[in-house]
Amino acid sequence: MEEERTLEEELARLEEVVTDLEDGSLSLEELFVLYEEGVGLVKSCSGKIDTVEKKMLQIDREGKLSEMA
Repeated sequence: MEEERTLEEELARLEEVVTDLEDGSLSLEELFVLYEEGVGLVKSCSGKIDTVEKKMLQIDREGKLSEMA
């Protein structure tokens, strides 16, 4: 089973994918495979960012939820 990558690792890989897509030296099939990987990375990063945003909520002294600034 593959270990889950951190947000930073996924963003770094996404940058590599974008660079490779922009390079122009890949076949259409290779471009499609990289595009699919990139879409998956964007979805995964978005989910991880959503999780972090939810964790930023904290309970204040009265027991109410408030967002951290």
